Amino acid sequence: MMNKQKAIYLDRDGTLNFDPGYVHKLEDFKLLPGVIEGLQLLKEDYLFFIITNQSGIGKGLYSWSDFTIFQGRLITELVDNGIQIEKTYVCPHTPEDNCECRKPKTFNLDKSVRDYKIDLKNSWVIGDHPSDVALGINAGCRTIYLLTGHGRKHFDELETKKITPTFIAENFLTAAKHILSKSKN
Repeated sequence: MMNKQKAIYLDRDGTLNFDPGYVHKLEDFKLLPGVIEGLQLLKEDYLFFIITNQSGIGKGLYSWSDFTIFQGRLITELVDNGIQIEKTYVCPHTPEDNCECRKPKTFNLDKSVRDYKIDLKNSWVIGDHPSDVALGINAGCRTIYLLTGHGRKHFDELETKKITPTFIAENFLTAAKHILSKSKN
């Protein structure tokens, strides 16, 4: 029987890269501090996936092509630093579309479980929105809510929506160190 693998499910904007809102222009690309270092700490033990809601596509604010170019820049930066993203799962719909692939629904995460044989109990979801934490909870993963990106802005929603992350981190490197400390136990 094949061993199941552990994964880190990463939100993109505000978690990995700077997010001024509907980020899609190459000139706005900038990784957040500690992302490279944090991913390098975790890469031996975890597969990395990006799960991102991109409602700007559905709203007509930018195109699939814009998204693909920006995403390519991000992936290149990570690869140049020895980090591999197994796959990126994208929801291009608006919240009003009520689709199956928008976080916190688990459709995209479930696809990764089937394709990569993921051990969800020992996997993590990291993001800067309550929907990221809700995704992890819905899928049976541990979760980290980041205070980067939109994290501080939406922090109170965690309580009002009764969403409880496993851990709240000031930044990505702190999140990675927390995951490492828990995986050693």
